[in-house]
Amino acid sequence: MSTPSIPLAARSMPRTRSQRHGLGFWVTAYAFAVAMAFSAVPTPLYALYQRRDGFSTTMITVIFAAYALGVTASLFLAGHLSDWLGRRRTLLAAMLLTLVAAASFLVWRSTAGLLVARVVNGLSIGVVTATATAYLAELHAHGRPDASGRRAEVVATAANLGGIGVGPLVAGILAQWVADPLTVPYLVFAALLVLAVGGLVLVPETKRPPVELPRYRPQRVSVPAAARGRYFAAAAGGLIAFAAFGLFTSLAPTFLAQTLGHTSRALAGATVFAVFASAAVLQSLLGARPARMLLLAGVTVLPLGLALVTTAVWLPRPSLALFLVGGATTGAGAGLLVKATLSTVVELAPPESRAEALAGFFLAAYIGLSVPVVGLGIVAGFVPARVALLGFAALTLVGVLAIAAPAARSTASAGGRTRPARARAVPSGGAAE
Repeated sequence: MSTPSIPLAARSMPRTRSQRHGLGFWVTAYAFAVAMAFSAVPTPLYALYQRRDGFSTTMITVIFAAYALGVTASLFLAGHLSDWLGRRRTLLAAMLLTLVAAASFLVWRSTAGLLVARVVNGLSIGVVTATATAYLAELHAHGRPDASGRRAEVVATAANLGGIGVGPLVAGILAQWVADPLTVPYLVFAALLVLAVGGLVLVPETKRPPVELPRYRPQRVSVPAAARGRYFAAAAGGLIAFAAFGLFTSLAPTFLAQTLGHTSRALAGATVFAVFASAAVLQSLLGARPARMLLLAGVTVLPLGLALVTTAVWLPRPSLALFLVGGATTGAGAGLLVKATLSTVVELAPPESRAEALAGFFLAAYIGLSVPVVGLGIVAGFVPARVALLGFAALTLVGVLAIAAPAARSTASAGGRTRPARARAVPSGGAAE
C-alpha cells in the first residue's frame, strides 16, 4: 500500500519529539502483541471447558466462529474509525474493550459467558488490528522520517502473528501447572493489558481528528471491476490460508488429545505457537520478495504441511513429531499465501478504493477462518476425527489447485512486487483464535 505522507514539519521535528515517537512505536507494538496474544488464550483451554461443561467438539467450533464473527463485524463497522477519531483514542478504546472481554472470562463462567466473551474479544480485536497497524506505520514515519518503512511492516507482522502464537503458548504452560487453569491465564494477560493501556496514554497522536467529523458509515466493500477474476482468486487464497490457521486455533488441541493421546495443555499451546511463529518468521524474512514467488511457495508449502499433519494422525502409531512439523509447515505456507494474495489485492485495487477492496479480501478471509472449521467440527461429530481431517485436507488441496493459476497470473500482471501495508488500517495477515 502507499506510504502515508509525512508533513514537512515532521521531518524537522526536534530530537526529543522524534524520541517520543520512537518510544511510542515500541509501546504500541507491545500493546498490539498483548492484545493479539490475549485473543488466542482460550485455544489450549477449550478441552478444560469441554470437560467442565460437557459440550461437544461442534460447540468448540461454534465458540470459535463467534470470535470470527465479532472480528468481521468490527472490521467493517469500526475498523476505519481511527481515521476520523485519531489513532490513540481509538486504540485505547479497543484495548479497554479487550479488558471487558477478560473480565467476562473471569466473571461469567458458563458456556454462554464464554460465547459472549469471545464475541466481545472479536469486536475489540478488529479495531486493534486495523488501528495498531496504521499507528505503527505513522509513528515510525514520524520518528524516523528518512528510514524505510520496512521495520514498521516487520514489527506489525511480528506483533500480529507472533502475538497469536505466544498467547496459547503462555496459557498452555500456565494451565498445565497452576491450580486454577481457567482463571490464572486471564488474570496474567489482564495485568499485561492494563500495562499496555497505561503506556498508550503517553504515546503521541499521529492523526488528529477533523474539526467536523464526517457522517458515520460502515466500511464499504468494493471489487475492482477491471480485474474481478484475479481479485476473486486472491480472495479465495486468503480464505484458504485463514481456514488452515483456523484449523489449528480451534481443533488442534482436540486432535492432540483424542487422536494422538497427548492431553498436555502446554503441548497444545506450543503447537499453535509453532504454526504462527513459522508464519511470522517467513513473512518477515521473505515479505520483500516478489508476490509471484511468495504465492508459488505458499501453494506448495501449505498442502505439504496439511499432508504431513494428516499422515501423522493416519499412521498405525500416530506421530506427534510429524504432527508438529506438519503444523509448522502449514503455518509457513499459510503465512506466505496471505502475504502474496494481500499484495495482489493491493496492487489490483485503484488507490481511491483500495481500503474497500481490502475489506472484501478480509471478508473472504474471515469466512475462511470460521465456516470450514465449523463444518469440520460438525463432521467430526459423525465420523472419526482423522477422517474429517482427511476431508478437510482434500478440500483445501482442491481449493489451492483452483486458485493457483489465476492468482499467479494476477501477481504477474500486477508486477509481482509486494508493498508494505502501511497507509490504511490493514491487518498484516494474522488470524486470531
